[in-house]
Amino acid sequence: MEHAKFPMQDDGTREYTNRALVSLQCEVRQGTRPWRVSRLEDISPAGFRMAWQPGCHPDLPLKIRIPGLQVLTAHIRWKKEASLGCAFNEPLHYAVFEHIARQAGAQG
Repeated sequence: MEHAKFPMQDDGTREYTNRALVSLQCEVRQGTRPWRVSRLEDISPAGFRMAWQPGCHPDLPLKIRIPGLQVLTAHIRWKKEASLGCAFNEPLHYAVFEHIARQAGAQG
């Protein structure tokens, strides 16, 4: 499966990573707040972009439930307009990334 490669900033250096454009419904929460439905807009083994969640704090870890996977932990890295960019605490195994992209009907 081929995925689009987008530049990704990390510690001031430019690096390219596999990134799949998806439209995937998931659930997110911070701390003890209730789970909320959100939409993943793209994903890579290192992180994802999702719709902005009002009340999200960049200093708190984010828990994410993607259907069929265990709960994952991520941190918010940026906010732009109606989107959040997040980095997984532990990168996804490439096979898990491929599975998510395939199940979500990745474009690109």
